[in-house]
Amino acid sequence: MNIGLVTDSLQDVSFQDAVEWVASAGIAAIEVGTGGFSRALHFNLDALGESQPARDEFQAIIARHGLKISALNCNGNPLDPHPERGKKHREALLKTIELAPKMGVDTVVTMSGCPGDPSGSTYPNWVTHPWQQEFQDLYRWQWDEVLTPFWKTTSRLATDRGVKIAIEMHPGQTVYSTSGLLRLRDIAGPTLGANLDPSHLFHQGMDPIHVVRTLGPNFVFHVHAKDTQLDPYVTAQSGVIDMRPMHRVMERPWSYRTLGFGHGELWWRGFISALRSVGYDGTLSIEHEDPLLSAREGIIKSVEFLKPLLLNTMPEEKPPWI
Repeated sequence: MNIGLVTDSLQDVSFQDAVEWVASAGIAAIEVGTGGFSRALHFNLDALGESQPARDEFQAIIARHGLKISALNCNGNPLDPHPERGKKHREALLKTIELAPKMGVDTVVTMSGCPGDPSGSTYPNWVTHPWQQEFQDLYRWQWDEVLTPFWKTTSRLATDRGVKIAIEMHPGQTVYSTSGLLRLRDIAGPTLGANLDPSHLFHQGMDPIHVVRTLGPNFVFHVHAKDTQLDPYVTAQSGVIDMRPMHRVMERPWSYRTLGFGHGELWWRGFISALRSVGYDGTLSIEHEDPLLSAREGIIKSVEFLKPLLLNTMPEEKPPWI
């Protein structure tokens, strides 16, 4: 395995300067934001899609510093019912899938999307409770009428281009849990798998290690290295559904943190071992979203935390369960 970085963490500098700093920090791979929720300041999707010289120049910067691209990241809501937002995110995702093989990249990280409702509202409608019949009807409509046709078409495009789609389970998206991801995989086929980000699973009460074991071999396409701090006292008082701003860490039941500030070395050893047990030997891509540490400080601490934990070589003979 190797250590990577989501380059959105360094959007205050040019791509050239970001790549130079990444290499000096002992990071081996980068995951570049192409659109969607990313401001994509390091990546001109249209220019790179249209111009081979532009792609050559972009990749030469990466190669000069001994790095590789682990994935293109187009996290967003491609099913957003707002006409402008939805179109923008869908187009970015489809263009990213088209572009990836031209750059020698086989993995695109994204999210499932969250539709609105049949009334035509321009706001996504995240259904998470089955009690009212209206909720069940809406949930069924979203899957049958929106997610299924979109992901069948998109997975065919990805299959034709030789690209793997790594879905990040994320609250606010229709696919936020293991059962939802398995359902979407049944619809889209084996070109769709997981971008396993444990930080979004912790505060839902999920065990990322158990999730990895449940998904099994050939399902984890990419991994984000991001931690979550859980506050049992706030949780006991208010639960984990919380709308307080992310920077108010001491008031929230959970917060995104730098590696090791939420879960210790023993947990991360178990997580990395679980990934290895299902055959994953790729990148652990650091995504810095810690409100208490600067990006560079958080990234360096995460690299230092991960390095002694990495499993760098696969065994010559795989265990029988792989």
